[in-house]
Amino acid sequence: MNGRADFQEPSAEVPRPITHIGPDYIPTEEERRLFAECNDESFWFRSVPLAATSMLITQGLISKGILSSHPKYGSIPKLIFACIMGYFAGKLSYVKTCQEKFRNLENSPLGEALRLAQARRRSSPPGHYYQKSKYDSNVSGQSSFGTSPAADNIEMLPHYEPIPFSSSVNESAPTGITDHIVQVKVNKYGDTWDE
Repeated sequence: MNGRADFQEPSAEVPRPITHIGPDYIPTEEERRLFAECNDESFWFRSVPLAATSMLITQGLISKGILSSHPKYGSIPKLIFACIMGYFAGKLSYVKTCQEKFRNLENSPLGEALRLAQARRRSSPPGHYYQKSKYDSNVSGQSSFGTSPAADNIEMLPHYEPIPFSSSVNESAPTGITDHIVQVKVNKYGDTWDE
């Protein structure tokens, strides 16, 4: 034995820290299952119907003469474009539904991150967007210096007052700003100088 004793209560639960959700995050098995489910549902219930509908509408517009067909390839380029746009529109239209499924997932770091982001959006004033600092840590609320890491990373933008413009019709320049016109004189030899 090394002479040290670990004193830890067997029934004490240590709260699991929320991991950083980034490009190196490895999803849990339940999250992988939900990703596959969202991918399948968005494809079959949104992308395929929207792609088919957009292709039918495009073909109808081409046959009525509203859209012109390509002289060499016919309607195929426009139909392919309509299909691709319908596919991506279907995928994008399913994002909120998939996020809601992840928010309802228990014991999921990704679900917890989505719930926290939703709570921050609800608690922030209108027009304010919360951007998480790369130094923000959910494990400890304070840094070693006694201030929050998020407060250390705030970049203050300069505050500019608008320049008052004259309301008079004959003055088109902002008040308080004058133009300095430099007159240059040229002699018969091509020499120049400022006045």
